[in-house]
Amino acid sequence: MNDTVKINRGLKGIYFERSGVSHIDGAKGELSYRGYSIHDLAEHATFEEVCYLLIHGELPDAAELNAFDATMRANRAVPDAVLDIIRSCKDGHPMDVLRTAVSALAALDPASQDVGEDAFIKNGMKLTAQVPTLIAAHEAIRNGRDPLAPDSGLSHAANWLWMLKGEKPSEDAARLADVDFVLHAEHGANASAFAARVTVGTEANLHGAIVTALSTLAGPAHGGAAEDVMKMVHEIGKPENAADYVKAKRGNREAVTGFGHRVYRAEDPRARHMREGVRKLGEEMGAPEWYEILQAVVEAMKPYARHGLNVNVDFYSGVIYQLHGIPMDLYVPIFAIGRMPGWIIQCVEQQRQNILIRPLTLYNGPGMRDWVPLDNRRGAA
Repeated sequence: MNDTVKINRGLKGIYFERSGVSHIDGAKGELSYRGYSIHDLAEHATFEEVCYLLIHGELPDAAELNAFDATMRANRAVPDAVLDIIRSCKDGHPMDVLRTAVSALAALDPASQDVGEDAFIKNGMKLTAQVPTLIAAHEAIRNGRDPLAPDSGLSHAANWLWMLKGEKPSEDAARLADVDFVLHAEHGANASAFAARVTVGTEANLHGAIVTALSTLAGPAHGGAAEDVMKMVHEIGKPENAADYVKAKRGNREAVTGFGHRVYRAEDPRARHMREGVRKLGEEMGAPEWYEILQAVVEAMKPYARHGLNVNVDFYSGVIYQLHGIPMDLYVPIFAIGRMPGWIIQCVEQQRQNILIRPLTLYNGPGMRDWVPLDNRRGAA
């Protein structure tokens, strides 16, 4: 083995490309999209505006936003053939069904095979509009209901809640879902975005890259934090149990879900925008105890903040979904709804100066050996 070669496991600290999309300062706890602070975007922008910003590089004016939004609303429906495929695998995990459905869309739409930048953006916008429909349709079908048609009179976030629950959301509930999507829209070379870039590097089409991204997001080390937080909250049960729970976890050197992040040493800048929303939604839904448990855990974890164990965005997301009565196995698919524009622009950037992504592994196996005939090998009859 060559001991002079430095191995950066997980490619940690390795810059493999330049990107003009999002900037993350993990030490300071800062995140921006195209130069706009995540705080400004979360407080003032809609998800549709953020989609436009990420894909086109600038915030839209009123006419551009209206045209972009109209295109998104017009592309929410999915073919009946895809609904039939969802019915045939309705008992599968929602991420497996979503991945299968996106792959089916590629097979049914000849335009999916186009690989130019304009085609990537056009197909990406269409997929962004369709993904919530696919998830909501599966949830309906596996519960013996007919899927609801998209409502073109509702925003992207409000329509998602309508298709999922069968009732129009309140303005506050729709806005909180919108903020959730904004906060998850893009996050640099995360595992799923990197995987999508690897796929595009082979000159594959956008649908193939999104299937890759979905497959990668499905792994619990990437997309499973919100679900794990809700499991933790149920395990704690009451706010007064939080301190003992944290003490036991830390005493056993076990992680407390929702704290710490691969790139952030300070608090995840996205978390603050979910915190107040969870409190308000809990009050609206008559279940303030979930928020109270979360805050008790935050208080118990304060001594560990100096070690970089600060709250991350997924700490609060799961409670939002819980308050809406959304099953835990839909938490990761919801993450995918928000992340679609980030995946798309990462794929577009990769394509602009495309190169096959092909890192090296340092061999540490046996040295050269002589061939042994089959009859002479150990254990031969």
